[in-house]
Amino acid sequence: MNASTSLPRFDAIVIGASAGGVLALQQILASFPVALPIPVLIVLHLPRDRASRIPELLGIHCKLQVREAEDKQPLAPGTVVFAPPDYHLLVEDRKSVALSADPPVLFSRPAIDPLFESAADVFGDRVLAILLTGASSDGTAGIAAVRAAGGIAWIQSPDEASSSLMPASALAHAGADAVLTLQDICTHLAQLHP
Repeated sequence: MNASTSLPRFDAIVIGASAGGVLALQQILASFPVALPIPVLIVLHLPRDRASRIPELLGIHCKLQVREAEDKQPLAPGTVVFAPPDYHLLVEDRKSVALSADPPVLFSRPAIDPLFESAADVFGDRVLAILLTGASSDGTAGIAAVRAAGGIAWIQSPDEASSSLMPASALAHAGADAVLTLQDICTHLAQLHP
């Protein structure tokens, strides 16, 4: 499949990753153009019992501002926001995010499904969801919600993912608008521009 890179279609990008996700996200963040005029929201499965240095570690590879989400934080263009440990990251409305201490989803908090589902509710057909490597089925319901709302879903090819379970589950149960290698995802993201 071909991935649509028509930026006017997107008001936000949401990304989910689990096992093997740090290296994948390092490449993804490095590919974003400096003038990306929309926010990027990311859930990476994290241990719940300690602080995360992921935004700091991955931010050095990115031309955009990278930070950990705070409750009621405004959605800012050209900003990459990570869910903090032990909180779900939600799109509250078109202007802000929210953090939730609701129960874990598929044993994870933060979980990918709540982010994707809330983004689908708020942005509808103007959201791009990207599901990467992982060893659970988190993200499947979220991809289904994004596609049902008319948004676009790119899924990393299970054949090259460090852990194929998460992308394979989403493909089997929710489908995708494009199944791409990590390099192809990065290439398409690099072409996004105002």
